[in-house]
Amino acid sequence: MGKLKIIKNIDFKNMFKVIKKISHKTKKNYFWLLLDVIYSAITYGAGYYDYQEFEFYNLNHQLRKTYLTRVKNNKIIKKYNNQKAFYKLDNKLEFNKIFKDYIKRDYLFINNNNYKLFQKFVKKHKEIIVKPIDGEGGYGIQKMNINNKTNLKKLFNDLLNNNQVLIEEYIKQHKKINELYDDSVNTLRLFTFYDGNKTHILNSVFKLGNGGVIDNFSSGGMYTFVDDNGKIIVPAIDQNDNIYYIHPQTKKDIVGYIVPMYQEACQLVKQAAILVSEIKYIGWDVAITNKGPLIIEGNCFPGVFQIKPSLNNKKAGLIPKYRKVMEIK
Repeated sequence: MGKLKIIKNIDFKNMFKVIKKISHKTKKNYFWLLLDVIYSAITYGAGYYDYQEFEFYNLNHQLRKTYLTRVKNNKIIKKYNNQKAFYKLDNKLEFNKIFKDYIKRDYLFINNNNYKLFQKFVKKHKEIIVKPIDGEGGYGIQKMNINNKTNLKKLFNDLLNNNQVLIEEYIKQHKKINELYDDSVNTLRLFTFYDGNKTHILNSVFKLGNGGVIDNFSSGGMYTFVDDNGKIIVPAIDQNDNIYYIHPQTKKDIVGYIVPMYQEACQLVKQAAILVSEIKYIGWDVAITNKGPLIIEGNCFPGVFQIKPSLNNKKAGLIPKYRKVMEIK
């Protein structure tokens, strides 16, 4: 998506709402902010959510250039990810086949002819996750508990009708992560770049649920960042630009928390990245269990996650780090 397209596709009603919120927060003139949002879209490829999330209203030209915006991220994807191979990550049936040694959980794809297999599966796994084959942003993902009162035939038909045809055993995350929040599986989003010889970890994000059963940012979750040792270094933020030093549900400290088995998780995605070398830039969602890390999914469009300048002593974005291993205009 080019810089001009980002303006063409704007949800103006929501943009005005975001700008009004920034104006109220910063005491900056609304119309100045409106013009600066448009200027930032044209000059840096920054959408209004980029502008809010990365606090462009407080950054000079040199610092703004260091931030990975949506447009710059899309250019990286276009350059390094072969679109013909996207199905290997986007289609969950293909994904589970390719990465069967990395997902480390039972799963079943249901159809009109395998009700008996479904019965057998839910007899073994009383907690399940149901998903569509090609959903995004957590859409269509539900956790379900199976008990003696469950009408299995009705459930089976409902899942088929809703296109929730991927059934997986529920991941029981590491007991230490449960202490932070246990109503969702809280995951690492690890960004890899495979240069043809070596896999690099470019960014490490820890996603947390906040009142729901999934940790997706677009579904009410929040995210923060971890260092090379797996330690959370900044508070979490949500889509409404709220900042959390402690988890609002559990009252546990977020900053300083150490994600267990972080190094093992990094090694896992480095190995997995080689299996789809046509897609060089991937965002992996990884869960940590008591037995070790496992991959939930891989994303051809890894998303844009950077530490807010106000929470970052260096104030700079990810572009300088990315440029060490890839070409970015």
